[in-house]
Amino acid sequence: MTNGSNRRRWRRVLLCTVLAFPLGLPQAIAQERRTLMDLFFGNRRQVQERSIINLDSQPQRRRQPARASAPRPERAPAAGAGAIAAPAVTAAPAVEKMDNARKILVVGDFTAMGLGKGLSEAFAEDPSVVIAEQGSVASGLVRDDHLNWPQELERLIAAEKPKLVVVMIGANDRQTLQVDGGRERFRTDRWLSEYEARVSQLAGIVTAHKLPLLWVGLPPFQSPSLTADAITLNGIYQRQVEAAGGEFVDIWDGFVSEGGQFIVSGSDVNGQPVRLRSQDGIGFTDAGKRKLAFYVEKLARRHLGDLTISDLIRLDAGDLPLLSSLPPQAEIPVKTQPISLSDPALDGGDTLLGTSASPPKAATTDSPRDLLVTKGEVKDAPIGRVDYYRTEVTGSTQ
Repeated sequence: MTNGSNRRRWRRVLLCTVLAFPLGLPQAIAQERRTLMDLFFGNRRQVQERSIINLDSQPQRRRQPARASAPRPERAPAAGAGAIAAPAVTAAPAVEKMDNARKILVVGDFTAMGLGKGLSEAFAEDPSVVIAEQGSVASGLVRDDHLNWPQELERLIAAEKPKLVVVMIGANDRQTLQVDGGRERFRTDRWLSEYEARVSQLAGIVTAHKLPLLWVGLPPFQSPSLTADAITLNGIYQRQVEAAGGEFVDIWDGFVSEGGQFIVSGSDVNGQPVRLRSQDGIGFTDAGKRKLAFYVEKLARRHLGDLTISDLIRLDAGDLPLLSSLPPQAEIPVKTQPISLSDPALDGGDTLLGTSASPPKAATTDSPRDLLVTKGEVKDAPIGRVDYYRTEVTGSTQ
């Protein structure tokens, strides 16, 4: 009885022990011992492992887009890549010249070529005027073996049939000149005499064809010696051209300062400050070429008989035409006698003008008003009047 009861008791104890422990006892025993901090905050290692597992198992979040910025300008497609090129800005179409347009012939050296460019721009919108630029860069009146200008000018006049000839030459002529088989240095007396003859010959060719001639003088240069020589040559041009019947155009003041010094920059034709001369101090920029033409344009229009209303407004008193005859003299006014307020019949004041038998006689002498208006004379005031200012004494009193 006792043994049977003991066996039953141990069976109950063994059954309770088995039921008290979970089925995963081996795994629980294999785990690490948990501390007090793990009881409150959990096992750090397990939390990290679970975080890693969750990150790997869940899809990644999309990144927030960056702040919108201004789009960059697209680069132009490379040539030959098959892309369509952007349309180029086209200039305004040139004015078509008339078939019977009047021609201005411009001859000379490189300065004349710059002048021709400026005149072409000045007359670009005038269909009735054409500029024939026939300059040669290295030409002049000294080296006739390089280009004989008298012969060339005869040929150009016959071929171009101009209405006006413009000459600008001499910037290349500061060199020795061959005279009677010998060579003369620049500025000697024989050099100057021969050069004057060549200038007179060239100007005479134009005037012999009954054509207007405008000879443009040389401008100042950056080199002081070249500027001094330009002054000497301009004196020759002015004397010889005017003697031949042409007109000398002085452009000097347009390219110097108020003190007469050479300037690189100055005012253009519109009064705006621009660069007028090139880097070497000899040539001209586009604005300088246009300013050269400014001095010739008005004279050219005058010779061509093409003055517009604006040109007439800008003329000064020296350019106005002289009056061929004075205006007709005004009729002599009929003078009436003063009327007496006390007795009108005493002086004929009771009769209307023009109704009397005999009209009043015209005055034989001019009144002070007539003398002042017609002759500009003022009679002396009577002696003793307030406006009498004569101080001389005709007689003396004792």
